Amino acid sequence: MDFRSVRLADFQEMDSPFIDTLLHLMSENFQPVRSQRRPAKGQTTIQVKVGSVSVPIYRTQNNGLPRYFVAFYHNGQRVRRSFSDLEEAKKEARNAAQKIMAGFSHANDLSTSDRDVYLNAKACLEKSGLSLLPVVQEYAQCHELLGGGSLLGAIKDYVERNKGVRTGVTVADAAKEFLKAKEADGMSTRYMAQLRSDVNRFAAAFPCPILHIKSHQIDEWLRKLGGAPRTRNSTHTSICTFFSWAKSSSYLPKNEETEAEALSKVKTGDTETEIFTAEQMKTILDAATPEMVPFIVLGAFAGMRAAEIVRIDWSAIDFKRKIVMIRAGQAKTASRRIIPISENLRAWLQPHVGEGLVVKNDEIYRKVTSLARKLEIEWPHNVLRHSYISYRIAKIKNAQEVALEAGNSPTIIFKHYRELATEEQADEWFGIMPK
Repeated sequence: MDFRSVRLADFQEMDSPFIDTLLHLMSENFQPVRSQRRPAKGQTTIQVKVGSVSVPIYRTQNNGLPRYFVAFYHNGQRVRRSFSDLEEAKKEARNAAQKIMAGFSHANDLSTSDRDVYLNAKACLEKSGLSLLPVVQEYAQCHELLGGGSLLGAIKDYVERNKGVRTGVTVADAAKEFLKAKEADGMSTRYMAQLRSDVNRFAAAFPCPILHIKSHQIDEWLRKLGGAPRTRNSTHTSICTFFSWAKSSSYLPKNEETEAEALSKVKTGDTETEIFTAEQMKTILDAATPEMVPFIVLGAFAGMRAAEIVRIDWSAIDFKRKIVMIRAGQAKTASRRIIPISENLRAWLQPHVGEGLVVKNDEIYRKVTSLARKLEIEWPHNVLRHSYISYRIAKIKNAQEVALEAGNSPTIIFKHYRELATEEQADEWFGIMPK
């Protein structure tokens, strides 16, 4: 049991005289090392027995040569001695066993009540196949780790919290399942690329069961990645999504906050909103290929997010009613909204009207930003959407209306976009027409 993950509930008082009595029954001088673990790979065990006492000799390989280890306890301390010759190791083991026997003879002078405790304790362990001394030693260690609390209480709490949880599932295996499930859910190509990058990096950093990961470890990993606070928060969001899925898949306790969710996001502070000028927009549109145009103008003149643009089809664009209809399943905020079609947006879109998806190329965002770099125009994050909102609020001066069109809150509109552009600049922006 991994006691690092145990959270204590209500502890009962420890019956410490029980441990004291059992320890009194053991020899104070020598005890053999009895391990319930299997030998390590490539390791064999030889038992040297004197009377009822067995001392193990472990045989292993070192640079192709055999090596023998004798292990036992002396005055409460573990002794481990190494030999290259098996006979020498056996001789040492016999000496240790004889001293242990002598110690047991001394310890066998027990009172009737002590003898009853000893025999009852051994009887309790017979069905489990465990030896008394390792059990007492482990119990004493647990008692110390729990700060004097009840081991049984801690185990009951652990079992209750993890009831139904499928333990032992590694981060890598869970990550493969998670990404496959998200692909089946029809997530966008761009979103899947972000998830894959973040979750696969996380899985590579944590080659262990997902149940063992703690908040402070996630925090340390995020800090080592570096980058801007916004980037760190974006990665953290991906990991939260992954852990939330793991909880719903019974890889984590269902009734508790996940370790990723328990970690606070970094404060990003106020960031400057960057927008394109009308001249920059004209330069980009003049150089754009026909497949790029719908993507660019729906962002620049309708304020749609890139993820929304690649999800809509031509049936969502109603030129007669002069609106773009964003359904709840296509919007980031999962709420339906209507965007008015300006005269310049209509002029740019109508030559490209078709059937099915408006944008059929999954690589369109990369192509458009690459074009901007060739034109020596910097492409800030969400610059098309930021430009639209800034010029739209400058033109109609109604934060509530712009918030409804953009799928945002009036507070955000007022705080980040007000007074970034003048009404004259807005007229120039929405006056950009195809040649």
